[in-house]
Amino acid sequence: MGFTDDHLMSLADAGLGNSAYLVDLGDGRALAVDASRDLRGLRKAAERHGLRIAFAADTHLHADFLTGSVQLAHDEGATVLASAAGHRAYPHRPLRDGDEVDVSGLTLRALATPGHTDEHLSYLLLDGARALGVFTGGSLIVGSAARTDLLGADRAEEFARAQYRSLRRLARLPDEVAVWPTHGAGSFCTAPAGAKRTTTIGDQRSSNPLLTAPDEDAFVRQLLGGLGSYPAYFDRLTEINRRGPAVLGSQPRLAPLTPADVRAAVARGAQIVDVRPVAHFATGHIPGAISIRLREQFATWLGWLLPPDALLVFIAAPGQDLAEVIWQALKIGYERLAGHLAGGMDAWDSDGGEQQNVELVTADQIGDRPVLDIRQRSEHVAGHIPGAVSVELGELAARADEAPADVVVACGRGLRAMTAASILQRAGRHDVAALVGGPDDWARATRLQLEAGE
Repeated sequence: MGFTDDHLMSLADAGLGNSAYLVDLGDGRALAVDASRDLRGLRKAAERHGLRIAFAADTHLHADFLTGSVQLAHDEGATVLASAAGHRAYPHRPLRDGDEVDVSGLTLRALATPGHTDEHLSYLLLDGARALGVFTGGSLIVGSAARTDLLGADRAEEFARAQYRSLRRLARLPDEVAVWPTHGAGSFCTAPAGAKRTTTIGDQRSSNPLLTAPDEDAFVRQLLGGLGSYPAYFDRLTEINRRGPAVLGSQPRLAPLTPADVRAAVARGAQIVDVRPVAHFATGHIPGAISIRLREQFATWLGWLLPPDALLVFIAAPGQDLAEVIWQALKIGYERLAGHLAGGMDAWDSDGGEQQNVELVTADQIGDRPVLDIRQRSEHVAGHIPGAVSVELGELAARADEAPADVVVACGRGLRAMTAASILQRAGRHDVAALVGGPDDWARATRLQLEAGE
């Protein structure tokens, strides 16, 4: 078909650090690879190019998002391609190592590449005998390989050794073969920082530290040594993806709620998630609300901090995109969406609703107050405010009693700090402030104070 780079479209989910792919097969049909349940971007790309998605391939049972393959099969009749070893409970074409699928004259060859998961497949795309590229999912990624502890820390080394063999298998492909990974910068599947999301076999053979490791043991030490914590929801999505996410019907929407509706929902156990900017939350919020500002990483923190079966009520500011709230929740399996407070906090205030606030401080206002650093451990080690106590945000609800009295909560910019402050406040703490900024701002303020004193 004369395949060119224009036939492949990469669609990044910057919040989760992943890429899905849409391949124009040249006959009005397309192949989607590792599509998430949020199909908005994929469908727009398909419509723009006049394509129907005829095939939907998953490289593995994803832990960080719900697959969109089930929805594509329902809506468009797409044939789902996936590993036979995954034992998925919905209709699909099960593939084993070496199996090939004709996709409009191109060939998709399954390569068993376990390591990230035990049933992981990569897909080599061929035009005749010429290898065009390989969809590597969570096997070979730019500058690394994806984490191997998703099936338990006790099996991490076993899967790291499998990952070693899988990467070396892929590295035997020709230098010019494109590498199209799913996991990339920003993913908690341990992708390194950097904007580059695709690469080539030749580039990775020469530059990927794991492929240049001298032997298997060194590879395993290096890979396992880089593993940090990951969101709590990772532990439950794999099984949902094996069973198959529920098919969504009409366009999901958030119902408008009155203050009375919100109170009634809270009485039934609902959790309030306030998605407004930090400054808005600081000024006034509903007691017990968790602050998770709507942004690219919203799904990550929602899935890390809220129970999977929680009934959710959202508080938004005027102009915030409620559709984005919905889809970020749905793509990680949060489906009990009660609605949003119509009229926002103005409606709550007009109804006489109780409010709380959180003090915001800048770096030069910390003074002698103790600091709680709630960033990831690797971030804390890389540089922190001297004397700061380190408790990761994902662990804070269970370790709230470790926060010092009269504490200033810090992260990198202030977004996660406000989330942490809201968690502490919900735990009964009222001596909490959130830092606007992070260690760099503290260092700058300290330098200015020193210069002013000279």
